Amino acid sequence: MTVPVTRRELVTSASCLVAAAALGVPVAARADTVDMTELMKPSALGDIAMGKDDAPVTIVEYASMTCTHCAHFSREVFPKIKERYIDSGKVRYILREFPLDPLAAGAFMLARCAGNDKYYPIVETLFEQFNKWVVQNPIPPLLAIAKQAGFTQQTFEACLQNQKLLDGIDEVRKRGSQAFKIESTPTFFVNGERVVGALPLDEFSKVIDKYIKA
Repeated sequence: MTVPVTRRELVTSASCLVAAAALGVPVAARADTVDMTELMKPSALGDIAMGKDDAPVTIVEYASMTCTHCAHFSREVFPKIKERYIDSGKVRYILREFPLDPLAAGAFMLARCAGNDKYYPIVETLFEQFNKWVVQNPIPPLLAIAKQAGFTQQTFEACLQNQKLLDGIDEVRKRGSQAFKIESTPTFFVNGERVVGALPLDEFSKVIDKYIKA
């Protein structure tokens, strides 16, 4: 049974993450495929897609907002992927929530509460300012970021207490783990092909390009 994210949970999870982030986590890639029909079944929350619906390649990323490798990919690789493939109509991209802790769940909740139009801008901002809010006391910097996106103190707190939203995000995570055997973040599916880890642009492009050329 899940409960709404609390200030105590956010602070406790952040304390553990500060130490873990300093150590880093080794990332190993392994290739296999999943059924695209199953993969593209939407959750109760629904997917928020970026790019053309009829793009030849669909990328689904499972990420955690407190994952250092996810943040690195978002800052260093994804902007180039977006420019080269998404903006040109070659790739449709979907981010799915796979929070590894209450702090990551809370960050995703804020992005969802902001609405579909602001979802990706808030995710991008949170990854860009990763070191500001993945700290011992994440509430003040998270609130500051949320206010820039139009939240008030009241809507910020109401969002983090939204049980239905938290349950929905947790369902996305559980289905990713159970149906698609996701064990770490980021995990991508490129037209169903599993790609584990924040690959450099050149390596990621090779995976994408083979589906565009096929």
